[in-house]
Amino acid sequence: MVLTSTSGASFSVVLPDEHATRRLMLDVACALDPGDVVTLSGDLGAGKTTFARAMIRYLAGDETVEVPSPTFTLMQSYDLPRFPLIHADFYRLSGSSELAELGFDDLPEGAVVLLEWPDRAAGFLPPNRLDIALTLVPKHKGEIRQARITGYGTFAPRAERLAVVRQFIAESGVGLAMRHRMQGDASTRTYDRLTRGDNSYILMNAPRRPDGPPVRAGGPYSAIAHIAESVLPFVAMAKGLREQGLSAPDILHADLEQGLLLIEDLGDERVVEGDPPTLKDDCYTAAVDALLHLHERPLPDRLPVAPHVEYLIPAYDLDAFLIEAELLLDWYLPRLGVSVTAADRTDFQSLWREALQPAIDSPRTWVLRDYHSPNLLWLPKRKDLQQLGILDFQDAVMGPGAYDLASLLQDARIDVPEPVEVALLGRYVRRRRATDSAFDAPTFIRTYVALAAQRASKILGIFARLDMRDGKPQYLRHMPRVWNYLQRSLAHPTLGMLSAWYREHVPALNTL
Repeated sequence: MVLTSTSGASFSVVLPDEHATRRLMLDVACALDPGDVVTLSGDLGAGKTTFARAMIRYLAGDETVEVPSPTFTLMQSYDLPRFPLIHADFYRLSGSSELAELGFDDLPEGAVVLLEWPDRAAGFLPPNRLDIALTLVPKHKGEIRQARITGYGTFAPRAERLAVVRQFIAESGVGLAMRHRMQGDASTRTYDRLTRGDNSYILMNAPRRPDGPPVRAGGPYSAIAHIAESVLPFVAMAKGLREQGLSAPDILHADLEQGLLLIEDLGDERVVEGDPPTLKDDCYTAAVDALLHLHERPLPDRLPVAPHVEYLIPAYDLDAFLIEAELLLDWYLPRLGVSVTAADRTDFQSLWREALQPAIDSPRTWVLRDYHSPNLLWLPKRKDLQQLGILDFQDAVMGPGAYDLASLLQDARIDVPEPVEVALLGRYVRRRRATDSAFDAPTFIRTYVALAAQRASKILGIFARLDMRDGKPQYLRHMPRVWNYLQRSLAHPTLGMLSAWYREHVPALNTL
C-alpha cells in the first residue's frame, strides 16, 4: 500500500532473500531517467553498497564490472549506456560545506546520482528524489530486510507508479523474470523486456495521459487530433489486427485502468538493416501487401475489448488533419525564428482544406497512423502476411488508406529513394485496380501526395516540439529527410497553390 503525504509518497517491501532484493533493484533501475537522484539510507550493514553495486552492474550490462565502495574516494563516476552515473558515499563527510569541494554541485549533465548516507548532506539534497531506506528486520535470523521507498517532490507520483508496476508484474506471473528497459519512442510510454528462461514478454507502461491545455474551441490537442489517452485503443486494435490475420502482439495480461499491458514479444528484427539503416525490399513489399489486405475489405469502426466493453475508432476528420498540419506553424517555424500573421494562418488553413478534401471524401478504413519502420518487425518463422509484425497502433483512426501508405513510403527514419516509392506505390495501385472496379487511381494519387505533405508538415513540427519542449534533440537529425519528402510531395501539380505558400513562408532547410 502506498502512503501519501505533503512530503511525498512511500511504500514498504519485505526482502526475504537475494532474489527479492534484486527484483526491487531491477524495478528501481528500470524507472530511472537521466538527472534522477536516488538516496540509500540505513544503518551500517543494511546492504546499501550491495544494492548500489548490483544496480551499477545491471545498468552497465556487465556483472563483472569493478564497483569499488566510494567510502574513501567519496564519489565514483561511471559512463553507462543509458546515462552517466555518480555513486557517492558521504559516510566520511564531516560537513555539508565539503560538498562544493567535491564538485557535487557540478556533476555531468543528465547524470543519475546514487547516494549513500544522505543524512550527511542534510539541507543540500534536491527536493525531487527517491529514497530507499534499508533496515534489518529484528527478531529474524538471516538476511531478511525491509525497504521503504519514498518519492519526494516530483518523484512522489513516480514512486506510486513504481509500486503499481511491481504489483502488476507479480499478478502477471512473471515476477521472477529479468527486466530490461527498452529504447522508447517519442511518447511518454515506456517498454521493458521481461525474460525468464526461453520465454520473453514486453511490459508496456502507459499511464493515462492528462488533457493538455485547451487549444481550439475549448478542446485540448489530444482530443482534436484523436491521440489515445489510455491503453484501451491498443488492446482493441491489437485484437482487431490479429482477427484480420496480421501479426499484432497478443495481449497476455492487462490493467486498463492503470495503463499496464503484458504483451507478446515479437522480437527485434526490423524491416531495415545496416548503419545507416536501409530498407529490406522484401519486407517493404510485405508491408505494402499488408495494407492491401486491410484496404480491400470492409473493416468495422467498433471493436470488442472485454465483455460489455467495446472501442469506437474515431474518424480522421478535417479538424484533426488541420491541427496536425499547423504544428509546422506552431513549432517548426518558431524554431527557425519565423512567425506568420493571422492572415497567413488563415490562408494556410484554407489551402489545406482544399488539398485534403479528396482525403475526407475517400472510403474509410483503419489508419494505423504510425505505419513505418520503427513499428514494423520481421518474423521470418511465420508465413505469408504474418511475417510482418505490427506495433504502435493505439492512435488508429477511420480514414483514407493512402495515409498509412504515405507513412511507409516516406519513412521519416530512413531514406526511401523516390524510384522505390514510385514502384511500391504502383504495386498498391495496380492491385487495387485489379480487385476493385470502383477504385479511382488518379484521385488516390492526389490523396496520397496531399497526405504525404500533411504528414511531413506534422512531423517537422513534432520533431521541433520534441527538441524545444521535451529536451529530445535526437530527432532533429531526421529533419532534412522529412524536408526532402515534403518537397517531393509538394512538387505534384495538384498541390501547386499550397506549394507556393510554402515557398513564400517556409525557409528552405538547407539554407539555414
